Amino acid sequence: MDRPRFRKSFLSPRFWPLWLGLGLLWLIVQLPYSALLLIGRALGALMYRAAGERRRIAKRNLELCFPEKTAAERKRLLKENFASTGIAFFEMAMSWWWSRERLAKLAHVEGLEHLQKAQREGKGVILMAVHFTTLEIGAALLGQQHTIDGMYREHKNPLFDYVQRQGRERHNLDSLAVEREDVRGMLKLLRAGRAIWYAPDQDYGAKQSIFVPLFGIQAATVTATSKFARLGKALVVPFTQERLADGSGYRLVIHAPLEGFPGETEEEDCLRINQWIEGVLRDCPEQYLWAHRRFKSRPPGEPKLYAKRG
Repeated sequence: MDRPRFRKSFLSPRFWPLWLGLGLLWLIVQLPYSALLLIGRALGALMYRAAGERRRIAKRNLELCFPEKTAAERKRLLKENFASTGIAFFEMAMSWWWSRERLAKLAHVEGLEHLQKAQREGKGVILMAVHFTTLEIGAALLGQQHTIDGMYREHKNPLFDYVQRQGRERHNLDSLAVEREDVRGMLKLLRAGRAIWYAPDQDYGAKQSIFVPLFGIQAATVTATSKFARLGKALVVPFTQERLADGSGYRLVIHAPLEGFPGETEEEDCLRINQWIEGVLRDCPEQYLWAHRRFKSRPPGEPKLYAKRG
């Protein structure tokens, strides 16, 4: 995909409200990191009250995935999750506009040698991640230390799309954005020995998935991870990230490549992936994007798990 380019049309009046909002956001993220964490938590508390539909989806997901917790424990987790989502709004802006030096001070990276070894050997890497609220800043911090390509879907607003891509790609000018539907392009990059961020943790529909357990619930799980690894002759390297509770930044961990992957069957691979995802989410549940309808698709004959949209 070509690099983003500024257009004269971005100066037209229809974009002025967005320019104003971006300018205000730029001013806010000049504040100290500790202040941004506090403001983000306040924004999250407001979102908890105002975003009723998202709150109901997240609440239902927590009920499904953590039935062993009490209602009070799940409510505390839900509120903390919204606080994390509020902070993520400013983390996005930090990753776009903070200086490289200022941003790098927040990074605590482990396991970089796994990516470096694969690069030396000319092996492609599927950097298998999940949709944490820290996704944006985690990608920026890792991108400063190693070239990572990303799956990308163009934003409907062309100005926002331009600003977003400018912010994302400035950390490593060698990084490439791959259209989410461009399977051929992704395989070409993997065979060329590049590393691509990929998250198989969402429900993309039953047609391109198979049903395997996640938190004991049959979940539509994409088989693409196995296909990409096999056809791209690539390693699957798990990647986790966490906002540290002491306010010192972010812990990014590149784990050792999965051994024996892909396996004999896609079902076996999908189950292995879901077991890994479940473990990751149990370790850091408050920082996951629970507002996604993860169990939207159901096996034939099974009832829906979410209430109809209000």
